[in-house]
Amino acid sequence: MVTRSHLIAVFLIASLIGAPSLSFAKARGSGGGFSSGARGGQSSMGIGSRGSRTYQDNGTKPIEQSTTPKPSATPPPSAAGAPPMQPAPAAPSSWWQRNPLLAGIAGGLAGTWIGHMLFGATESSAKTTEAEPNAASNSASDSFGLILLLMLVGAGALYYFKKVRQNPAPVFTGLSRSTAATGSLLDISSTSPDRTTTDTAYTVTTEDKAVFQQLLTDIQSAWSAQDVAALRRFLTPEMLSYFSTALAEDNSRGVENHVEKVELLKGDVREAWSEGDTDYATVDLRWSACDYTVSTTIPRGEPGYLIEGSEETATESHEVWTFMRVRDGRWLLSAIQQ
Repeated sequence: MVTRSHLIAVFLIASLIGAPSLSFAKARGSGGGFSSGARGGQSSMGIGSRGSRTYQDNGTKPIEQSTTPKPSATPPPSAAGAPPMQPAPAAPSSWWQRNPLLAGIAGGLAGTWIGHMLFGATESSAKTTEAEPNAASNSASDSFGLILLLMLVGAGALYYFKKVRQNPAPVFTGLSRSTAATGSLLDISSTSPDRTTTDTAYTVTTEDKAVFQQLLTDIQSAWSAQDVAALRRFLTPEMLSYFSTALAEDNSRGVENHVEKVELLKGDVREAWSEGDTDYATVDLRWSACDYTVSTTIPRGEPGYLIEGSEETATESHEVWTFMRVRDGRWLLSAIQQ
């Protein structure tokens, strides 16, 4: 009898086996040539890289499969640029804390003198009628004790002020930019390089738009011909790896996808910018094409040859493509979003 634990184990094993094949299928959707097509397919995520804007929200499905690492969480700019907090200066210790030996001696003498004054005075008053001649000696003893105590207090005060003047208490308030010497390690000059990633606007020209339109046609034609060498001229290495993997998967399944008679219906530039020597342009593309998939093991005309789509009826597709180029270089497709 199959137990519940056996069923759970079988389910987990099946999930692990199927996981690798799902990752790329999600990126492709049901359309061919990485197009959504009009056959009801929409890919569930974007692929590729868009420079520093790879993971920015641009109104389309976010890019989830990319070689660009996701940015790590950083503290707010105010916290990142602020100097480290300095510990609060400790309150200076008292003379009694710094000189426990002298404090103990002074305390002991003071206690002895106070006790002698209280109990000695009581005893002397009780014995006044019996030992009148001893009054002078008791008075002299009290005066001697008071003088001794005052001398000790004076010596302690002299020691205290001498110690403070020789070793002033340090101030741990830290150095600020205003107090740092020019050229020192604490001097943060305004000429220090800005390490934040910045980009500048790029103006897409008419020639650029013509290149984008031609790339749409050339990429779909190379895809339909299973021509990886041709794709290499139009794609970034990252996108080429995605296309090559998809072609290998189709070949393994014995199918071919064709996107023919491509006609651009509308193209709108969403954003264009430059990062250093690299230009980027993200473009809305809407086109029509005959998008269909056939079997490579069944002869044309036989049942089962046409797997999906139509060889005669064109359908519409809509995707957002990002192109990149090194300054004065060729534009290449670097990302696709739905």
